[in-house]
Amino acid sequence: MDDIDWTAWLNLALAVGAALAIALVIIIVVAVTARAAARRHDWAKALVSSARHPFRLLLVTLLVWGAVRATMPNDSADHALLLITIGLGAWLVAAMATFGIALAMSRYRTDVPDNRLARRMHTQLALVRRLIVVVIAVVAVGSALLTFPGVQAIGTSLLASAGIVSIVAGLAAQSTLANVFAGVQLAFSDAIRVEDVVIAEGEWGRIEEITLTYVVVHIWDDRRLVLPSTYFTSTPFQNWTRRSSELLGSVELDLDWGVRPSELRAQLDAMLTKTALWDGRVSVLQVTDAVGGFVRVRVLVTAVDAPTLFDLRCLIREQFVEWLHANRPEALPTTRVRMTEDAAPRPKASKHEGDQPGLFTGNPDAEERASAFTSPMPTVVPPMQ
Repeated sequence: MDDIDWTAWLNLALAVGAALAIALVIIIVVAVTARAAARRHDWAKALVSSARHPFRLLLVTLLVWGAVRATMPNDSADHALLLITIGLGAWLVAAMATFGIALAMSRYRTDVPDNRLARRMHTQLALVRRLIVVVIAVVAVGSALLTFPGVQAIGTSLLASAGIVSIVAGLAAQSTLANVFAGVQLAFSDAIRVEDVVIAEGEWGRIEEITLTYVVVHIWDDRRLVLPSTYFTSTPFQNWTRRSSELLGSVELDLDWGVRPSELRAQLDAMLTKTALWDGRVSVLQVTDAVGGFVRVRVLVTAVDAPTLFDLRCLIREQFVEWLHANRPEALPTTRVRMTEDAAPRPKASKHEGDQPGLFTGNPDAEERASAFTSPMPTVVPPMQ
């Protein structure tokens, strides 16, 4: 009996060894072919990088499973290998789907000036990739659970109450489902895209990531603002790159009345011709206000995108300050105070100055009445008896 067991184990070891040898040969052949293709095409290199590990593990598992079933059939071993095969197969399918979507995204470059379409496609394809991975994972888990006989019976009974379960689940997870539907709506409605410049919650930043439930905004100071997807479907926000990235910005200066707008306009033209930040579309200098002792000068300029416009506005403001100090100091804001002396004599204050008009104040009759009470009283000496 022991000899028969040892023979079976020996046959299993030989079969497994042969399966591993065959798998090794196949892996080497596929690797050599893939490397040869990678030298000619970039997509082949990306395919090898994404699918190499799941392909090799799945191939080895399938060959070993076949060797085990051929030499030593065992229900427990078959079931375990089946579960491993399902997991590795789902991994390989997800890797292939990710590679296909990444290949499609690579055709749309975002490092070019007019990249609105590319950013929209990147946003939508990224969301599709997440949906596909989630679906593959759910199908793999469901397939693995259905391999258990007890789970099949439970699944049959659960189907009868699927309506009640779906209602309860919908009520319990309505906020999550709302965010999921909002994420899908954002991706395909073109309201926002990855790399869009937005102002949300009073913060300026770029859309860094759009998921099924939340959106990550990369703020200008390297903070991350994480907002639920429903925020962008129910709350007003600013999108600075909705149609194009070109923007118009203003620079305002409060100067003295000694300023000469024509000189400032000529100086602005000289500034813009020397910088590559200006896109050449708009250049306007106007006096928009002249009250309160100051002249308000507003400069309107344009740039290709928001960061460039910010740098251009700072440059214009700085160069105007330096030019005014060096060439027109009389145009710098000045506060004037005029002091005058009042030549009219002050009225003579009465002795009751500060008193309110009343019974004994306010006119000559009242003064006379007051003297009757405030003057010294005469002393009357009675006659001696």
